[in-house]
Amino acid sequence: MSASRRTISRAIRSSLAAVAMVGALALSACDRDPTPIVEDVPQGPAMSLQTQHGVPVQGAALAASTASYDAKGPADYKLGANDRMRIIVLGQDKLTGEYVLDGSGMLAFPLVGQLQAGGMTAGQLEKAIAAKLDPDYIRNPSVSVEILTRRPFFILGEVQKPGSYPHMSEVNVLSAVAMAGGFTYRARENQFYIKRIDHDGKMIRVPATAETLVRPGDIVQVKERYF
Repeated sequence: MSASRRTISRAIRSSLAAVAMVGALALSACDRDPTPIVEDVPQGPAMSLQTQHGVPVQGAALAASTASYDAKGPADYKLGANDRMRIIVLGQDKLTGEYVLDGSGMLAFPLVGQLQAGGMTAGQLEKAIAAKLDPDYIRNPSVSVEILTRRPFFILGEVQKPGSYPHMSEVNVLSAVAMAGGFTYRARENQFYIKRIDHDGKMIRVPATAETLVRPGDIVQVKERYF
């Protein structure tokens, strides 16, 4: 190879390296979200998600419930803010009905008053209500809790219809995007983050893929591509 060709080759390599460095700096500069990124959080088998960018959350009440959600099934689902359930107290029509947890995960139940239900499973809540009713109000009450609707998840960023959507079992990032009308033409379609509250009640970002499962209360953000 002649000296001139070697010089041109070195110049091209230098230019490509400079472009790559500028691109990396641009990407880091565009990500101004101070939320810490956690690469891997213990959360049960099929769980690893994504999202990004700041978004208002419904408060720290989601801490225990959101962080504890996994793929084990409804029996292990932890209740949280805005979950709707049907509570049946056998033989007590005035106590039986539909109830919704407030923004802090509290349940207002007749006779019992305010009960912190956030973070409990349905079975634990059944026992908690029964313990409050017995013996002052009802002897050996039979209480049943059925979860009707789980709190929604949120999807924001480069999708056609950002907002909140009802959570269903086995929702992954790609199906969440489909529920939101699909990607915009600016969307980065192969990299995502999911914002959620960890076991310590702190907001974190978890890297995710299109197949990552979305938990109730999660915030999925689809970022804009830069190149």
